[in-house]
Amino acid sequence: MLCIDRDDDLGRKARVESPVVGRDANVEATLKLGLADPEDSDVNTILGGIKVYDDLASQGKAVEIASVAGDPNVGLVSDGKIAHQIDALIERFRPAGVVVVSDGAEDEAILPIIQSRVKVDAVKRILVKQSHNLESTYYLLKQVFRDPKISHTFFIPLGLALLIYSTFSFLGRSDFAVIAILAAVGVYLLFRGLGLDDFIESTKQTFKGNLRRGKVAFVTYVLAAVLVLIATIQGSTRFWDYYTGEIWYGYIVLVMVFVYYSIWWYVAAGICVNLGKILDFYIEGAGDERAYSYPFFIFATGLIFWSASVFILASSAGMAFPLISGSSTEYLAVSAALAITIALVGVKISRKMVGRR
Repeated sequence: MLCIDRDDDLGRKARVESPVVGRDANVEATLKLGLADPEDSDVNTILGGIKVYDDLASQGKAVEIASVAGDPNVGLVSDGKIAHQIDALIERFRPAGVVVVSDGAEDEAILPIIQSRVKVDAVKRILVKQSHNLESTYYLLKQVFRDPKISHTFFIPLGLALLIYSTFSFLGRSDFAVIAILAAVGVYLLFRGLGLDDFIESTKQTFKGNLRRGKVAFVTYVLAAVLVLIATIQGSTRFWDYYTGEIWYGYIVLVMVFVYYSIWWYVAAGICVNLGKILDFYIEGAGDERAYSYPFFIFATGLIFWSASVFILASSAGMAFPLISGSSTEYLAVSAALAITIALVGVKISRKMVGRR
């Protein structure tokens, strides 16, 4: 019997470490979770697993029950923790099959992870029966919005919209409020849709880990963050200068202005991050030799973007730019060849490092 708690309610609310193995241990864990939050559906999930365990045990079958928990950051982080626990349980018990017990579709999303490791004999979903009074609209909405995953999805865009509208109204520019609200909400939805929140969370955990372990990468991460800030300010300032100028060049040209004045700062930030990792690898005497090629790839990519921005800006009519169109074409060709050469040098160095190890 395998009970799933994907968002780690056991750890967050009941302070119970997972995996929880054995009937008695699961009964105790359920009691702790129930006392911490009687309304948590995972309480019923584990109790449902215990009931199925008792039914199978009464039939004389050799069974065991375990509850695994993930992480509040549902996704790559939580699923990775659950996969690690399942591997340990399989190594310990060598089961012929498992019965998965969950409280809904979210927990069952990790079924492919389980099926890739052991045969799944059945899936048991535990649904709690509610009285009509508890199913009132107010109660359901209250419970939904208390869930951090749902409240963050709905309240943050709503809060952004209200804050932006009130700010523009205070400044007397309410005519721009709708545009700003749509832009902010659009950026937020892209942010969540592309999974950048997971990336930021993993970056934050890496940052904390480097600080606790006293790694050089902590300093280079801070330096990279400063360089990214400088790059953004530098590019945005020049973008605004051309945007508010007398001549309208078009959005593509304005984007290239941002790239031209900021790209090398971004390149320096990327190289700083990788140099910190390389230094830590060297100090620890271990690591990924491919990291030695990353600074070359970052520099080559930056060179391509820079040369492309030079070509477009120099080719734009009425653009006050130090290069004429013919020279910019030569810049683009030479930069492309140089970028490929730099990338090849990075690959060569990386292979040499592999050979030394």
